Formats: sequence, C-alpha cells, structure tokens
Amino acid sequence: MAVIVKYVVERNGEEKMTFTSKSEADAYDKMLDMADELFAVLSESKLLEDEAKQEELALFLAQEREKVLVALGAKKAKPTAKKKPAKPEAVQEAADSEAA
Repeated sequence: MAVIVKYVVERNGEEKMTFTSKSEADAYDKMLDMADELFAVLSESKLLEDEAKQEELALFLAQEREKVLVALGAKKAKPTAKKKPAKPEAVQEAADSEAA
C-alpha cells in the first residue's frame, strides 16, 4: 500500500486545486490571494461592470504577476540572453586561413 501526500487549496469550502508539493500549493494559494485583492480594485472601476469579467481579469493579472510588476515599474525585467550572431561563412574562412 502506498501513502500519497496531497496538498489541497480550498477557498470558501470549495476545493480549487490539488498538488503533490507544498510549495506549489502555497504559490497557487498566494496567486488566489492576489486575485482576490485585484478583484476588489477592479470592482471599484466603472470600466468593467460585469462581475465575471472583473474576476476573470483579476485572475489573469495575478497569474501574470511578474509582467504586471515590470509594467508598473515595481520590478526590472529579467535580461534575456542574447546570442552573438554567427560570422558569415566567408569571414569565418578568412579568419581560419589567417590563423593557419
């Protein structure tokens, strides 16, 4: 018999998601907390009067937390690794012949 540990994220008595890792469950729970706070902000706006759309947008923004923080200037974007462009073949051949 196997013993399986499961971490369940529950909100208002409703099971939202099950994880095998505590850290993943905590991260998901934190994301749901952010979505709740964002929903409160969005509900103050007259731009979106549909509560379902407010909830959907709040969840999207919480899921895209890193990009939102960069857009707000609260965090710097992570630099992307740029590869050096490959030398054209003719230039490479000339460099090889000079080295010889």
